[in-house]
Amino acid sequence: MIKSTFKFILYFIFFIILAFNLYVIISGNFFIYKALRYNFVGIDDYKIFDNSTIKASKNPQPWQISEKYNSLILPDTIKQTHKNTQTFAFIIVKEDSIFYEKYWDRYSESSISNSFSMAKSVVSMLIGVAIKEGKIKSENDFVYEYLSEFKAGDKSKIKIKDLLMMSSGLNWDESKSYNNLIAVFFSDIMQAYYGNNLYDLCMKTSVTSAPGVYFDYKSGDTQLLAFILKKATGKSVSQYFEEKIWQPLGAEKDAFWCLDKANGDEKAFCCLNSNARDFAKLGKLMIQNGKWNEVQIIDSLYLKNALSSKLLHTPEGNFVDYYGYQFWLLPQFKNQNIFYLRGTLGQLIVVIPNKKMIVVRLGNLEGNKIGDHYSQAILYAKMALDM
Repeated sequence: MIKSTFKFILYFIFFIILAFNLYVIISGNFFIYKALRYNFVGIDDYKIFDNSTIKASKNPQPWQISEKYNSLILPDTIKQTHKNTQTFAFIIVKEDSIFYEKYWDRYSESSISNSFSMAKSVVSMLIGVAIKEGKIKSENDFVYEYLSEFKAGDKSKIKIKDLLMMSSGLNWDESKSYNNLIAVFFSDIMQAYYGNNLYDLCMKTSVTSAPGVYFDYKSGDTQLLAFILKKATGKSVSQYFEEKIWQPLGAEKDAFWCLDKANGDEKAFCCLNSNARDFAKLGKLMIQNGKWNEVQIIDSLYLKNALSSKLLHTPEGNFVDYYGYQFWLLPQFKNQNIFYLRGTLGQLIVVIPNKKMIVVRLGNLEGNKIGDHYSQAILYAKMALDM
């Protein structure tokens, strides 16, 4: 009896493995093997992908170091948060100088790590650059003006601003899949991360709700913005970013943008890799309304729109006053206009314009959420306002 039961279990496991492999082979979804191998995302994932290199500036502009550098004694709440979330880089920039800076474990000021969805905000910045240069007329342009696959049917109604607001109405499978650890391996976001054909993945989407109505966070919307940029500028996202932002900002280190395959397309929704000091310069560019060394890089009117709430609702009916054009907003800090770039595992660039302060946090865990925000973002904003 025991022997026959054991044999049945072995046959059953063999059948499941065989069926799974047949599914992968027939469907062509070989990315699932890579997803199973590497499982959940990590901050060093750029090492497992092909990358495009974004060259450090030929004229590097290092941060000034404050006379009060590292004199700040962090509140116990922040110290505990750093410990709980395995923070490995933390920087406070105040009035164009590094006021506080600390690294943990094997990391240092030159360590490279993944920004994850902070890259979405960078894509938004590049849309603003393209608008300033006239490569894109405005965010009110229809997507089909740049991507011919969107000319027919309901897709023809989608505008660039709908993608920017995460309100495309496309059936991209993202956050809902995380509630099911089996389904997530077959989701669009997993295929986007571990797969090798982002363009086809994005083009096969279809419309399930009217564009511009519901806020529904989808990495596919950002990826489509990257393809629009490529069509409008004639350059890859990496090339455009290097030329228009990374070089002018005086970045001190090379950055890397993960690709879906060798010489392929950037994983624009997630995977710009750099160090904390250079990431902080993105915050400074935003504080200066898209201007650097008196040169306007990003269209200023576009930035104003990018950092204002679109007052949408989620499909469940919840009011959304915390999202602009790929930027997260903190409306609870009235009259402060605080916003932030954020990526999974708690990557953050918190920008407090009225105090000319930037807080960068990089780490391994995202910690708790307060409503729709990472609790660290709110904690850092409160700390900055008290300084």
